[in-house]
Amino acid sequence: MVKLVVRDRETIQEAVRRFRKLVERSGIKKEMRRREYYEKPSETRRRSRLRAERRSRRTRLLAN
Repeated sequence: MVKLVVRDRETIQEAVRRFRKLVERSGIKKEMRRREYYEKPSETRRRSRLRAERRSRRTRLLAN
């Protein structure tokens, strides 16, 4: 949960900008997008497997 304490003499625009950054860094937006639609367990496993393959391919290319 993100909490934002508005500073003295801080404009609303500055507070909103800081809030957006906090939400972005905390991963809430990413989580919301991921949960926006139901994803079958098989699709979740497939996505994680593909991510792992890309990661291993990248490490092999960088190691050479």
